[in-house]
Amino acid sequence: MSTELILEQWLAEESAVLLGLQNGCGPGVADLKEVMNFSGMEMMQSMLQGRIPYATMGQTLDFHLIQIEEGKAIFQGAPSQSHLNPMGTTHGGWFAAILDSAMGCAVHSKMPVGRGYTTAELSVNLVRAITPQVKRLRAIGNVVHCGKQLATTEGRLVGPDGTLYAHATSTCLVFDLKHNVKA
Repeated sequence: MSTELILEQWLAEESAVLLGLQNGCGPGVADLKEVMNFSGMEMMQSMLQGRIPYATMGQTLDFHLIQIEEGKAIFQGAPSQSHLNPMGTTHGGWFAAILDSAMGCAVHSKMPVGRGYTTAELSVNLVRAITPQVKRLRAIGNVVHCGKQLATTEGRLVGPDGTLYAHATSTCLVFDLKHNVKA
């Protein structure tokens, strides 16, 4: 499939997801009482379906969750002018944020009810600059290992032509959630 067709497909998927998000709860923070009994996958699917809020950071950084499956998450976006460094390329923090989001959500998809995670270590390797000419990118996060205390992930940031812009790894701490939320 040509790069143009892949980009067209990516943009169509993004439009469908954004429409659902706009018609749903919008950006914000999920009500902990509502999601406390969700598995990580149920929470991620509810967010994609607009039943619970999605992270406001996605609006700020111009990227959003596009697909979720057990152990895998795909975010898509493109940095805007406000994400450029003084040299006219995308700031490394944007690379890190989209990759951390994809890898973290991949881990989240594996969490059973009552379990959570947090990123403990993040390593990002930038291998190609992102200029304003880059139309869309996908961060693909995959779980390598998910245990009782630690999860490890890997991620790749790619363009529709397959160009690799960055790759990353992450270690997440896995823990029991507090069940002291008042109903």
